[in-house]
Amino acid sequence: MAALLLCTPLAASAFAGAALQSRVSQANFARDYSLARNAPPAMKLNVDLAGKVAFVAGVADSTGYGWAICKALANAGATITVGTWPPVLGIFQKSLSSGKFDDDMILDDGSKMVIEKIYPLDAVFDEAEFVPEEVKTNKRYAGLDGFSIAETAAKVGADYGKIDVLVHSLANGPEVAKPLLETSRAGYLAAASASSYSLVSLVQKFGPIMNEGGSVLSLTYIASEKVIPGYGGGMSSAKAALESDTRTLAWEAGRKYGIRVNTISAGPLKSRAASAISKGEKKSFIEVGIDYSRANAPLAKDLYSDDVGTAAACLLSPLFGAITGITLYVDNGMHAMGMVQEKAVAQCQD
Repeated sequence: MAALLLCTPLAASAFAGAALQSRVSQANFARDYSLARNAPPAMKLNVDLAGKVAFVAGVADSTGYGWAICKALANAGATITVGTWPPVLGIFQKSLSSGKFDDDMILDDGSKMVIEKIYPLDAVFDEAEFVPEEVKTNKRYAGLDGFSIAETAAKVGADYGKIDVLVHSLANGPEVAKPLLETSRAGYLAAASASSYSLVSLVQKFGPIMNEGGSVLSLTYIASEKVIPGYGGGMSSAKAALESDTRTLAWEAGRKYGIRVNTISAGPLKSRAASAISKGEKKSFIEVGIDYSRANAPLAKDLYSDDVGTAAACLLSPLFGAITGITLYVDNGMHAMGMVQEKAVAQCQD
């Protein structure tokens, strides 16, 4: 008992001191929290591509994902160059010069996007020697000085030395409206040539003129892994090959050139190219796909081209410098769904 009595004053004193220290600590915490809440962020993760040069293959109007990627890269400060399919090159250039796309070229700071240079590019031809005579003499190709992938890469290299960003926004299937069971060998191989092997060829030819740390990006679609009726002609197979090649190229080009290779699996968008896939009685293939995705995706909202553009700019930037060989889904989460029927396809067709 004596021992307890002797210790009691000491304990009381210690307790009082601790309580005072606690009140002081709480006051300091409140002060620090208030300062921190009102202070500017200590770190900002900005996508900064100033001084970087980008080549975007497959831009011919302002409605597609390729255009949105150009805008996002321009917003981040990159120099924009594009490759355009020769048969529509004249129309694209005329639309740009006439101001048809002016409203679609406004950047976040109010300035207008500048496309520094437009190169004719037909990505089904790797070298000039493989261009058939009937193509060379076709009036839509007349007067063009080199439009194969190798020739285009050489011209970009001569103009800019090295580039940092390469975007593959290319796809074409001449028999896309046909079921796979009705697709010809020629149609199937044409889809693979234009939509997937073209990525391999682009990395082959542009890899040597890319700076170490550069990045390559392509666009794919969920039909590569799930059945999407109406997306035929071998296009689903071409997209599956594109995703597989992305992983292999990430390894090979990463080791050889020190660059990254990724792909974005984008949800449906009513672009000019997608609108031409097939026409239904009431709605086109792409319109049905858009309505179905909006009704059934985890995020029940519209998907915009800028959603893909912004994701692309991030993935192409040094902020994602350790990420390569991936398929990034930008589709409001539709890829995650299994059995879902909140709104049936038949209902979307009305």
